[in-house]
Amino acid sequence: MTSTAAAPDRPTPAESLDGFRDDRTYLGADHRRNERRTWIVTAICAATLAVLVAGGAATHSLALIASGLHMGAHVAALLVAAGAYALARRHADNPAFSFGTGKLGYLAGFANAVVMAVTGVLIGVESVARLASPEAVDYQDALPIAAGGLVVNLICVWLLRPTQAAAARNDPAGDVNLSAIHLHLTADAAVSVLALAAVLAGRMLGWTFADPLAGLLAAGLVAHFAWTLLRRAGAALLDINPSPELTTEVRRRLSDGGERVVDLHLWRLGPGHHAVIAVIAADDPQPAATYRARLAGLAGVSHVTVEVRATVDDSHCGHAHG
Repeated sequence: MTSTAAAPDRPTPAESLDGFRDDRTYLGADHRRNERRTWIVTAICAATLAVLVAGGAATHSLALIASGLHMGAHVAALLVAAGAYALARRHADNPAFSFGTGKLGYLAGFANAVVMAVTGVLIGVESVARLASPEAVDYQDALPIAAGGLVVNLICVWLLRPTQAAAARNDPAGDVNLSAIHLHLTADAAVSVLALAAVLAGRMLGWTFADPLAGLLAAGLVAHFAWTLLRRAGAALLDINPSPELTTEVRRRLSDGGERVVDLHLWRLGPGHHAVIAVIAADDPQPAATYRARLAGLAGVSHVTVEVRATVDDSHCGHAHG
């Protein structure tokens, strides 16, 4: 079996093709923006935590201290996300990572989704216990705490809103690391709304069951968000095909000259970046670079490996990296 000349790992400017990366850096288009905003939101939540705990200690309010400890969960999740952004950026050129550090964000997102799922379970258990054995609620003190928590969460949710960069690169999942903390804070904002409604119902209508019922609804919402994130992050970590549409387009382009794509794999390398491995069979096989060129400019395709075989005797094969 003979081999054609393989494209070099780092092509010269004349050989480089639009849409392919030769530096093995597969970070999201908004990586620096998302990292910067994550640190800003972390600082906001940390300051809020300090104010709540200090205020609770000064006024002997257990509710304020509990709210501060709850905010501490946000700070922990945000630190995990911010740390993943920082590590991915600092080690982007580290050759020890064969396919770059783009997946660190998926790992952080999965970890935060697990924490969110556990939080949902704990809220649900406590809500059921409160329904069975109702406890007196200090609605006067609970109202400003719930309102203040909602304001802080809404500000943080706005700061962490994702952009449309992922959709432009054939990656509907986008930056899962950002999505994890965005959903975490969105869920908490929704919980704050439910808490406000429950406090008002208890204070104005005397519905003591409203508080634990709101807790149950919140638990279901948090669990739904957690399951969504677990599926998205897990799919990336397990290299599940991220886009059947992109796979179909890659197959169409590679077989545009009548060739047959006998094996094709596509997986995520990072937000907006995908790798392709393809084995092509043809009666009149062309150099591997020819097939690689057919994928040039295809949004979301950042690394390509092509092997070419003759249909009859498999005497022609090639290897190309983008």
